[in-house]
Amino acid sequence: MKAGLIGLMIAGVLTSSAAFAQESTSCVKMTEQEVASMFDRWNDSLKTGDANTVSQNYLSDAVLLPTLSNKARLTDEERVDYFKKFLAKKPVGHIDSRTVRIGCNKAIDTGTYTFTFGDGSKAAARYTFTYAWDGQKWLISSHHSSAMPEG
Repeated sequence: MKAGLIGLMIAGVLTSSAAFAQESTSCVKMTEQEVASMFDRWNDSLKTGDANTVSQNYLSDAVLLPTLSNKARLTDEERVDYFKKFLAKKPVGHIDSRTVRIGCNKAIDTGTYTFTFGDGSKAAARYTFTYAWDGQKWLISSHHSSAMPEG
């Protein structure tokens, strides 16, 4: 009886390990065009004016290092707080230059962009978006944006 129970436990561990190995070795990749469309999705969410809608583009544990704040945003609540203030400016982003790197279950989009605000002012910045496949969809895992240092 004891040997049978141990055998069932070992079989369960092996089955779980095999399922984990199969799950962790699956490779989902985006094309460069699909990576570009991720920015468009994010930019379109800015146009809604709803900070919660923008935050839904991010993994729950994503890191946001925003252009117009010194505070790193590490939670949904902190990202929503930032975007409420940012969206009040009515931003519309435009990619100026882009380099894309693609891997299994991840992609990186880095370059420069310019935001035009509702009052006509502009802000040029450098950016990096990293994307991760969460098993169902692509989401932003980190987003760093910083103003151009040379004006």
